[in-house]
Amino acid sequence: MSDNKREQERNELYRTIWTLANELRGSVDGWDFKQYVLGILFYRYISENLTSYINKGEWDAGNNEFDYAKIDDDVAESIRDEMVQEKGFFIKPTELFNNLLLKIRKEDKDVKEKSEKNGKEIEISDLDENLNEKLQEIFKNIEASAIGSPSEENFKGLFDDIDVNSNKLGPTVIKRNKRLKRLITVIGDMDLGNYQDNSIDAFGDTYEYLMGMYASNAGKSGGEFFTPQEVSELLTKISLLDNNGKMKTEVNKVYDPAVGSGSLLLKFAKILGKDNVRNGFFGQEINITTYNLCRINMFLHDIGYDKFSIEHGDTLTDPKHWDEEPFEAIVSNPPYSIKWEGSDNGTLINDPRFSPAGVLAPKSKADFAFIMHCLHWLATDGTAAIVCFPGIMYRGGAEQKIRKYLIDNNYIECIIQLPDNLFYGTSIATCIMVLKKSKVDNQTLFIDASKEFVKSTNSNKLGDGTSSNEPDNIQNILNAYINRKTEKHFTALVKQEDIENADYNLSVSTYVESEDTREAIDIAVLNKQISEIVQRENTLRAEIDAIIAEIEEA
Repeated sequence: MSDNKREQERNELYRTIWTLANELRGSVDGWDFKQYVLGILFYRYISENLTSYINKGEWDAGNNEFDYAKIDDDVAESIRDEMVQEKGFFIKPTELFNNLLLKIRKEDKDVKEKSEKNGKEIEISDLDENLNEKLQEIFKNIEASAIGSPSEENFKGLFDDIDVNSNKLGPTVIKRNKRLKRLITVIGDMDLGNYQDNSIDAFGDTYEYLMGMYASNAGKSGGEFFTPQEVSELLTKISLLDNNGKMKTEVNKVYDPAVGSGSLLLKFAKILGKDNVRNGFFGQEINITTYNLCRINMFLHDIGYDKFSIEHGDTLTDPKHWDEEPFEAIVSNPPYSIKWEGSDNGTLINDPRFSPAGVLAPKSKADFAFIMHCLHWLATDGTAAIVCFPGIMYRGGAEQKIRKYLIDNNYIECIIQLPDNLFYGTSIATCIMVLKKSKVDNQTLFIDASKEFVKSTNSNKLGDGTSSNEPDNIQNILNAYINRKTEKHFTALVKQEDIENADYNLSVSTYVESEDTREAIDIAVLNKQISEIVQRENTLRAEIDAIIAEIEEA
């Protein structure tokens, strides 16, 4: 299929999603309502995933008339254990998304026919009264199917944030159920194709579009959990470059200590292919709702339960991946300058993640705690690319001491100044810090990419060159990173001692002089113009005086 055809399919899908979101949201805040849209989308996905998997097995065995969705629940129970082992979960045929959708449509049709026959409106059907209870039971059964299996942690509490009894959906049970019915119907009508061979990765693309759409309208409450796709691509590609500037074709595993919705991790699956992330995708998230969304995102991108480990908890004080081998690729957009326990917790100064620097990040600003955490988990031949709040590059105190530790030990490969107004929920011009444990020199590259952007509605974005009139800002930055040399007004390759002489200030503006775009003025030409103006003024004044004198004499 051509790229244009894929783009047309994707745009049509996005238009459908936008209409759905606006039609159904009603009084529910967009950022809250996303849980219902994404949750039902996920329910459809795993239903089709399981059905397709079972049917394919039967067809390969020569049973070409078999359809899992049409068999009895009792018969299906015979393969429950096998499916939980292979897929990580089990859904009874009667509880599959499509069978619930068919029941909704049948009831609605029956209600309409009875209304027309009786000449009056019949307002409710069985599902109008109990759909919320039915959905809650289905979700609990899906989660329960994984109990006692290796996938238990990946499914535990996965549907907790889809509150089908919430007053936000409507003031009465019937009104809530009507909205849920409409939501299921519209998602069921989406042309998402076969999840395995869909040309536009429809389920995953739908998730990413919804997250981006809601985040862009949610302010800080939503944007802090989602990194724009163009920034994700830049971080991923940076972390995949080896010391020769060549893109790696595989990595052992990838990690994000502030994983949010998981979009950064999944960019590796899109760029490398999920099978080329050999040992899987790892992350930790403190926000329970976002943690659940991240796990859903993994499944929607067809990442098997045995290929990801997303944990819930505070990464800084209760990290969950101590037993893992170091990560070859780390990417993260941690929360900017949040509070943490710091020196209030006497054990942290002896924590092997933080103790090498001899000082903890300030209690009011945890930025360097995340950076030191990433450094500790980084493989010897790995790369970490971390989005940072700009203040950590120049502030004094403990943060200056940690910068000193990082520079003196030659861990900072590059600092990239990004454009402002790039991220959801903030207009701040952030930076990227690139860490390596095995650098080829003892210099640090500074890149001023503040002008590398294109305007996008009310915000800026990194252009990826996909349209003829759009610059490829991402590739421009990558080229500068790979070339690793000083280029006037754009990059500076700075020796360690020069950074030391600048008191370990890592602000890009300290080393890369901004281009003066003001119009150059030729003083001699300007002086001549002024003289001509004065001379002309004197001539005009003399002519005016003469005219006035003639009038007075008359």
